[in-house]
Amino acid sequence: MSKEDPKKLVERVFKLIQQHSLQMVDVKFVDFPGVWQHVTLPIRELTEESFEEGFGFDGSSIRGWTPIHASDMLVIPSAETARVEPFADVPTLSLIGNIFDPITREAYSRDPRYIAQKAEAYLRFSGIADTCYVGPEAEFFVFDDVRYGQAKEEGFYSIDSSEGMWNSGVDEMPNQGYKIRHKEGYVPVPPSDQLLDLRNEMTLEMEKIGILVEKHHHEVASGGQCEIDVRFDELLHMGDTLQWFKYIVKNVAWRSGKTVTFMPKPLYQDNGSGMHVHFSLWKEGKPLFAGDQYGGLSELALHFIAGILAHGKALCAITNPTTNSYKRLVPGFEAPINMAYSGRNRSACIRIPMYSASPKARRIEYRTPDPAANGYLAFAAILMAGLDGIERGLLPGEPLDKDIYGMTADELRSVPKAPRDLSEALDELEQDHEFLLKGDVFTRDVIETWIEEKRTKEIATVISRPVPAEFELYYDV
Repeated sequence: MSKEDPKKLVERVFKLIQQHSLQMVDVKFVDFPGVWQHVTLPIRELTEESFEEGFGFDGSSIRGWTPIHASDMLVIPSAETARVEPFADVPTLSLIGNIFDPITREAYSRDPRYIAQKAEAYLRFSGIADTCYVGPEAEFFVFDDVRYGQAKEEGFYSIDSSEGMWNSGVDEMPNQGYKIRHKEGYVPVPPSDQLLDLRNEMTLEMEKIGILVEKHHHEVASGGQCEIDVRFDELLHMGDTLQWFKYIVKNVAWRSGKTVTFMPKPLYQDNGSGMHVHFSLWKEGKPLFAGDQYGGLSELALHFIAGILAHGKALCAITNPTTNSYKRLVPGFEAPINMAYSGRNRSACIRIPMYSASPKARRIEYRTPDPAANGYLAFAAILMAGLDGIERGLLPGEPLDKDIYGMTADELRSVPKAPRDLSEALDELEQDHEFLLKGDVFTRDVIETWIEEKRTKEIATVISRPVPAEFELYYDV
């Protein structure tokens, strides 16, 4: 939450409107799975009272929210989130809002942004720290064409990228080569990297609205995998930033005739897209994760790690929330499936970055999450797991510093693994979620609804449909 006077924040909004001659206001909010929705109004409809009274909409049409008989809801915009909308032809103000019940005027418990706010409040209430800094690295694919369909008698998908190795033999009139080999796409220069200018454009759009970008580069997979790293920020603000990040990346690609997906594993037998998340706790302006323990960490940081490891399988139901997520979490693709920590071993789910010796830079990197996650929920859940480790004084055990490929079968069996699929992850969350209920950050209703939505709307949809590989395996039985 902003520490500025709310009245001054509202005044700043109207100054922004005047400065840029804005004609419309676009109020955005995030649905339960994590996708932005919006309502747009003429600018005259925005008054000082709007920041207390909000705007009505039908909540029953939003995934995972209210039933039809209790559909009326309010979205109340937050003045501190005001930006000039980057992609509207008509000059437009953009605001992010929270969801409220219009009758009780209470914040809606299934609103992911509200859950992130409660997580920050619980952190301060705990007395352990007053600030949680979060820095996600959300990878994504840029494609030139994507087609998919599913009917009773057919099902298919088809992806294309001018960078893709599968196009090395296609007559492109002319084909100029420089296709990126599978699993060899990490940081090549142009012309192999054909997306430099596009990432530059994405970066500049982010900078225009105040998102600080640290660097960008091509990622490992063939066919357009990219990464843009943004500066760390406080948990709620980073939840907002991740929504802007996805929005900007998708829209810049769209206006350039390309398409972006944050789907974790769109390509078979190539690397998937992860979202490594950096975490650190601070109190009264001082970093709490620096110390003289393993990797330059403090004892408190090791407790935080232990909490994540203890609840790691349950966390996957929130940080890796799709059936497709578990096609990334397989051996052989740098997938962080081992529930362990290490200073350098990238197959461990938690790594301690060693880029700087500064105490301010000391942090942990949780590598299991993927960018399909709802950032507000994922960041809040990871924080709650870490805090549980601190509050209970948990210890993470020995680090996994061995070469994973040189370990024996017995050694590997002793290392806990990420769930094999979304169903297993949901089972784990069903059994292990008390740590999320502390401070009423997550509610039982939120957990139960999340599990039910995932099982009935996603898992049931996927497992009931034949896929092309099944014809290859079973057609001749």
